[in-house]
Amino acid sequence: MISGINAALSGVLAHQLKVDTAGNNLANLSTDGFKKSRVVMEDQPRGVRAESQRVETPGPLRSDLMDSAGAPVEGSNVDIAEEMVALLTGERGFEVNLKTIQTQDEMLGELLDIVG
Repeated sequence: MISGINAALSGVLAHQLKVDTAGNNLANLSTDGFKKSRVVMEDQPRGVRAESQRVETPGPLRSDLMDSAGAPVEGSNVDIAEEMVALLTGERGFEVNLKTIQTQDEMLGELLDIVG
């Protein structure tokens, strides 16, 4: 039963990384040349492994700003709608994993009541 708690804790940490990454992306929405990051989650035998990866797709060119060579400056490649979806799925991921931890805790409590 403890392994269930460990798996759920890894899920909580993975979703925390997802929320943190989305927050960083939103904070840099207006930063010219900023490249967003995405969290990739992978199932492991005892939980979830999460890794933040930079997305190299180009941002829109801003014709109102020019660099030293006279070329338009590249804007951020962050999409607000994608980041809001990431925040909502992160929230739901927290809820699911915390409910799993709560259920495991209740089951352990019942087991100890029966044994004791």
